[in-house]
Amino acid sequence: MTERALGKSGLSIRPFVLGGNVFGWTADRAASFAILDRFAARGGGMIDTADVYSAWVPGHRGGESEAMIGAWLRESGARDRVLIATKVGMGEGGLRPDAVRAAAQGSRDRLGVDSIDLYFAHQDDPDVPLDEVLGAFGELRDAGIVRAIGASNYSAERLGEALRVADAKGLPRFTAMQPELNLLDRAQYEGALQRLCIAEGLGVIPYYSLAAGYLSGKYRSADDLVQSPRGYKAKTYMAGKGPAVLAVMDRIATETGASLAQIALAWVAAQPGVTAPIASATTVAQLDDIMDSMALRLTGEQLTALTEAGV
Repeated sequence: MTERALGKSGLSIRPFVLGGNVFGWTADRAASFAILDRFAARGGGMIDTADVYSAWVPGHRGGESEAMIGAWLRESGARDRVLIATKVGMGEGGLRPDAVRAAAQGSRDRLGVDSIDLYFAHQDDPDVPLDEVLGAFGELRDAGIVRAIGASNYSAERLGEALRVADAKGLPRFTAMQPELNLLDRAQYEGALQRLCIAEGLGVIPYYSLAAGYLSGKYRSADDLVQSPRGYKAKTYMAGKGPAVLAVMDRIATETGASLAQIALAWVAAQPGVTAPIASATTVAQLDDIMDSMALRLTGEQLTALTEAGV
């Protein structure tokens, strides 16, 4: 599978990124290791996580995903087959330089790596001047603690401002962007942010590419919502454009033989500016299914039909 340059980060990745949010949450150690083993056996690539995963679970503090990935890296010896992306900024201290430095060290310790391949500001922190944020990230890069830096959940206005500040003050630029994007959630990326990322040459790896599992087709009725801890998120899609989008996806599945998850990911991967979609799996079978999306090429008519169904 041909790799794509991740903007100007110096990294190249396959057109699929494995989401690590489930590791240590809905995927226990055995399931997580099996999924990661299979991912590496299929050629590996980038794994995306964050220091805050999975702090939303009662009894968790955050760092569970990184710790699980780190345990797997130590046991598997597969560090040379994967790239690690993680994030900072949703915990105590936000993007204050001291918090960023401490969080980066915590992530390194949990992951058991010398260097983090891609380090994201998980969200904008308007209380910290952009030059201080970029300066802290630059220190980490210069020290070899991180290789490349990116932004997640930034508006086009704030991302543009960050790029201007970097250029004006000789600070490192964000080279990758992680927005929300799927067939049903497009407002954050489409428009100004998409144009900016393309114009400035940022790599884009969207999250929620399967709309919390809704676009896999497993939530068709209210009774289906209890299948997963993430099922509650699908309820809003059922009341909106979701059924119309699923109907088009069902038609394309018949035409191509592809699963709905593969179709959803192939649509994201085909959007202008996108380098690779992020998706997670809780079983090896799910992983095989979503990784096979890399081989699916939708026709122009199919892409248009999918896009229009979600408008």
